[in-house]
Amino acid sequence: VQLQAYGGGLVQAGGSLRLSCTASVSERSFSSYVMGWFRQAPGKEREIVAAINWNGRTTYYADSVKDRFTISRDNAKNTVYLQMNSLKPEDTAVYYCAAGLSMRVVIPTQEYDYWGQGTLVTVSS
Repeated sequence: VQLQAYGGGLVQAGGSLRLSCTASVSERSFSSYVMGWFRQAPGKEREIVAAINWNGRTTYYADSVKDRFTISRDNAKNTVYLQMNSLKPEDTAVYYCAAGLSMRVVIPTQEYDYWGQGTLVTVSS
């Protein structure tokens, strides 16, 4: 499975960005994976931001992004999205998408089997 994340960039505080991540698998295979978005800021450990189960009915959000970020997926397009609103300077990080062979939402990084290359989000104050 290859994951391609894109959509990062420079945005002012309070602005919005939408990240996308496309998987190079069949639609049937893509729906077998839980999908997650993680981020890693300079000098910090990688942390989960949001995750979504195979059919999109169950989601998880880190407390720091609840009510600001929304994760969604389109299995027909093999794509997972992260809509980020009300961005803050502390959201600045490299954002990674990841796929795990699970039908349920999982949180730990070790539960994810495949990782994208990362896309940089910079929020200026």
